[in-house]
Amino acid sequence: MSLHMLKMSLLGAALAVVAGPALAQTKVTNQGVSAKEIVIGTHQDLSGPIKVWGVPVLNGMKLAVEEVNAKGGIHGRLLKLIAEDSAYEPRKAVLATQKMVERDKIFAMIGPMGSPTVLAAQDILFEAGIPQLFPLTAAEFTYKFDASKPQERLKFNNLLPYVESTRAIVKYMIPEKKIQKPCVMSQDDEYGKNVLDGFTQQVEAMKMKPASITTYKRGASDFSAQAAKLKADGCDMVVLGTIIRETIGVVAEAKKIGFEPVWLGATPVCVLEVPALGKGVVEGLYSGCGFEVPYRDTAKGKVKEWAEAYFKMYNAEPNTQAVIGYNAIMTFAHYANLAGKDLTGQKLLTALESGDVFQDIFASPPTKFSNTNHLASTITQISVIENGRWKTVKDGLSF
Repeated sequence: MSLHMLKMSLLGAALAVVAGPALAQTKVTNQGVSAKEIVIGTHQDLSGPIKVWGVPVLNGMKLAVEEVNAKGGIHGRLLKLIAEDSAYEPRKAVLATQKMVERDKIFAMIGPMGSPTVLAAQDILFEAGIPQLFPLTAAEFTYKFDASKPQERLKFNNLLPYVESTRAIVKYMIPEKKIQKPCVMSQDDEYGKNVLDGFTQQVEAMKMKPASITTYKRGASDFSAQAAKLKADGCDMVVLGTIIRETIGVVAEAKKIGFEPVWLGATPVCVLEVPALGKGVVEGLYSGCGFEVPYRDTAKGKVKEWAEAYFKMYNAEPNTQAVIGYNAIMTFAHYANLAGKDLTGQKLLTALESGDVFQDIFASPPTKFSNTNHLASTITQISVIENGRWKTVKDGLSF
């Protein structure tokens, strides 16, 4: 027996003892794996309100697939990526997921986009025994599972959870900026609710009260009412459960009425498009970030090679979204390789829960799962926009 096979055998035996009946009862698919390829799927917003996330995420995924396949694939099997456009609409995400499960016969869903879309479609995957890996949302439903419901073991996430990461950045910023009237503006969906929950939980833990809580409808473009309310309520810091255009929109409206609090974005705000599109309007904006934002002209080593490869393939600057998409595929490849030559759904699940660590090239917190914890990390950092670029202010923050 090879060293690798011995390692996986021991890991499997250990998990069987620790996990008990729930793990054994989990139905896991073997579809999508042949002698020559592994079929994987994703749904992204490629035409809707957050296509500025979906397009580069998919680009990063494609770059990773090409890199993995160029090196011989996973134990000789090439990755085949099926991608569908959800337009950030739950109904379309459901239809796309059904297609990929029933017609394309995917082995795993990797990096699907968005809280409402992922939530709407995930039960289709679990019923079919297909793992949902590393979705592009840090909502709690993507990693928290009930051990008495075996199919929920098929959810794993490697993004910072919105509740905990929001708590961490609020906990740091309130004393740092001597905030007296903390406020929040959030999107009216699962993502926004998680940011709102993190904000309110931390403010209450610090024995303070929110000075203002306001929301907006997903896809909205006019934020004059929200800006006016936040100003009227006397906010000196506003936590933003927004994405890109909403972030720029509310800050711009606030400036029109002479309202300039400390702006603090949740992690989806920490993308290159915010300073690129917002320009001087967003100078001084803070945000939680999962890792240091890569810039092609200052990157070094493997990150520099990655950035140049991305630019060559897409004639576009690499960004945070591309990193996340790339990492989703590379993380899958790591654990699929660990699962061994005879890849099955059960062996992939065993590899994922083994405690084996994946470390990306971007110095992100290490990815590590267990049979009781399907969230990779809770470490975050804070960056600020200075001269049109994100600059790290404080790293290693955790709640």
